[in-house]
Amino acid sequence: MTTAMGAALRRIQLGNALSAFGNGFTVPFLFVYVAQVRGLGAGTAGVVLSAFAAAALVVLPFTGRTIDRRGPVPVVLVGAVVSAVGSFGFGLSSDAPMAVLCSAVLGAGIAVIQPALATLIVWCSSTATRSRAFATQFFLNNLGLGIGGLLGGLIVDTAHPSSFTRLFAIEAAMFLVLAAVVATVRLPRTATIEDIADAPAEKATRGWRALLADRAMVQLCVLGAVMFFACYGQFESGLSAFATEVTRIRPATLGVALAANTAVIVIAQFVVLGPVERRRRSRVIAAVGLLWTVAWAAAGVSGLIHGHRAWATGAIISTYALFGLGEALLSPTMAPLVADLAPARMVGQYNSAFALVKQLALAVGPAVGGALAGAGLYGAYIVLLLVCSLGITALALRLGKRLSAAQDLPPRGTVPSRPEPITSPA
Repeated sequence: MTTAMGAALRRIQLGNALSAFGNGFTVPFLFVYVAQVRGLGAGTAGVVLSAFAAAALVVLPFTGRTIDRRGPVPVVLVGAVVSAVGSFGFGLSSDAPMAVLCSAVLGAGIAVIQPALATLIVWCSSTATRSRAFATQFFLNNLGLGIGGLLGGLIVDTAHPSSFTRLFAIEAAMFLVLAAVVATVRLPRTATIEDIADAPAEKATRGWRALLADRAMVQLCVLGAVMFFACYGQFESGLSAFATEVTRIRPATLGVALAANTAVIVIAQFVVLGPVERRRRSRVIAAVGLLWTVAWAAAGVSGLIHGHRAWATGAIISTYALFGLGEALLSPTMAPLVADLAPARMVGQYNSAFALVKQLALAVGPAVGGALAGAGLYGAYIVLLLVCSLGITALALRLGKRLSAAQDLPPRGTVPSRPEPITSPA
């Protein structure tokens, strides 16, 4: 990695960390804010959070092409400003229509920021350093969210809506800080946006068709959908319902479990990075599937032994901790693999497609988990997630057969393979 690449990457990571810090002030309190503080009820809160997810699904199909045509920096700047407007408006919302509108604006803004930041990291890293760059991003995201959440908890007061307005104002300010930091980044990329725009029109208009023709990328998206459904999509719905209704832990203990998840990520991230970089990506993902199978088995056992409160509580906290370890293994694996599969002119499109898959899984996961929990089908719920986790292992091993040696186990210490210098025709 060149000095210019390192300097640019450090600025991007700083902006990303500050943005995550701002998100931490509001993420744990969104449902409570809408349902209780503004007195709009649980049903409206559900609609508000659905609007957040739906807006992301609307904008993501168009985000990748914009990134590849205009560059990731303008997309981050627009997304950050839109997010700031949505967040600040959310803090002032006192009725349902305004809350839904601001939630949608905030969701759209954050949705376009994520693949744009991922593309910036790809542009500012080499094949040899990409895993570490994405691991650092994930580490800083969780650290920022954790610190922001702790500080937000000290500020918030459900009896005073103005305290929540302050939280959203802080989040909005951090989005603007992200925009200011990214605006100062001097990208070391040799190719210019004009070079990308000069690509044949046929290639530009067939972006999605070309992506869907990439069997390895399609398999990776299917794998990602199962993965996000079986883990992230369950944290705030099925798993929390199972923990409180079946394991019968106190709701406050859920905070301890989530803290254990974050702590494992923060502590383990750079411990596991070296071993992960020396192993095939497909096998690392397969190992995560087995790890999460153990996690869901521990959750099931916690329900069976709920009468032994200490053991049951330890089992459910272990479930969250094992998920955190799996996340630490995936952060230097999945995003770099998406980048290495992408053609040079379609990095933004590939990142956006994978973000779209994640968003779909995060929308479907809570709906399925909540429905099974609402029907009391907790046994079927655990079996479903055990099957999904084993499916992750099977899909990962199958994907490994389609990857090239360089994609599955990139050589360490090599020079960047992407981006490469691109010159316009004379």
